[in-house]
Amino acid sequence: MTIATIVAITAGLVGLAGIAVMSRLRTLRAMVMLVVVVAILATVSGVVTGILTMSIEGPARDTVLVVIAVGGIVGLAAAFFAARRVVAESRRLAEAVQASDYTAPRGLPVELRRIATSLEESYARERALEGARRELVAWVSHDLRTPLAGLRAMVEALEDGVVTDPVTVERYHAQIRIQVEQLTGMVNDLFELSRIHAGALRLSRTRIGLADLVADTVDSTEPLARAKGIRLSASAEPIPVEADAGALGRALGNLVVNAIRFTPSDSAVTLRAFGQDDNAILVVDDGCGGIPEADLPRLFDVAFRGESARTPSDDGGAGLGLAIAQGIVEAHDGTIGVVNDGAGCRFEIRLPVCRDPA
Repeated sequence: MTIATIVAITAGLVGLAGIAVMSRLRTLRAMVMLVVVVAILATVSGVVTGILTMSIEGPARDTVLVVIAVGGIVGLAAAFFAARRVVAESRRLAEAVQASDYTAPRGLPVELRRIATSLEESYARERALEGARRELVAWVSHDLRTPLAGLRAMVEALEDGVVTDPVTVERYHAQIRIQVEQLTGMVNDLFELSRIHAGALRLSRTRIGLADLVADTVDSTEPLARAKGIRLSASAEPIPVEADAGALGRALGNLVVNAIRFTPSDSAVTLRAFGQDDNAILVVDDGCGGIPEADLPRLFDVAFRGESARTPSDDGGAGLGLAIAQGIVEAHDGTIGVVNDGAGCRFEIRLPVCRDPA
């Protein structure tokens, strides 16, 4: 057996022993120290084995052993300070994570800095979602209070006999029915949004044509447009997409209804569908007068009510139409956006085109 083989076997046994010990360690400091100790022991065992095999004696042997001893001491010292730095930075990161307002510590090593940055982004998203939830609860509580107060006043008036005139009684009954329908719509919107955020939205995708989807949307929104004096027009190419017709129709309908609500009378709302590269594009153009640029990035946020948030509740809606539309579109692997264009806004839905043969 050659000297090289003997040295390799000896160093390998030391390495295997080190791996076995490391599997039982639970601290970074001990692991870093063990790595250096194993490296030093593997080197020392190899050198000593070589010296004994070659029968090296005298000053040459002593010199080699001294060099190895000094190198081992220096290596252990370096390992100690490295382990101390890793443990200190890890502890600093752990303390920052446990803080109520997490901010990534500065000066961390590259690997820990990546972890810290990812955590900071996650905490920021969590804070934003928590803020949106609180804002939504406050908003819904406020919007529920008004119709409920009206319902209570009318019911008490009817029960106490304060209102007995048949015409007034009939009007109260009609108002109660309208308020109940508005509250039902609000609850339905909240339920739909909760399903979207919980990932519980179930889509029954089939191959549909955008022309049919646009025609159905126009048919359902035409009465609202006519009542407000809005000219509603549409044009669509027969582009196939893989989608849930009911869900996607609701998303598109929400955009059209919002456009009609915010467009002045005797103006126009246009709905278009066409293909572009590998995308199917749905566009809703209105004449709302534009939205402040600062509001555009948050327009689809839950509970956002900017100056022109386009999600009013004065008609009884829950004001969640755009957030629901975004959730539905993203569930179809699409994107939705809005830009100011001329005298109004342009909402655009992009969906992947269905390339499979019918």
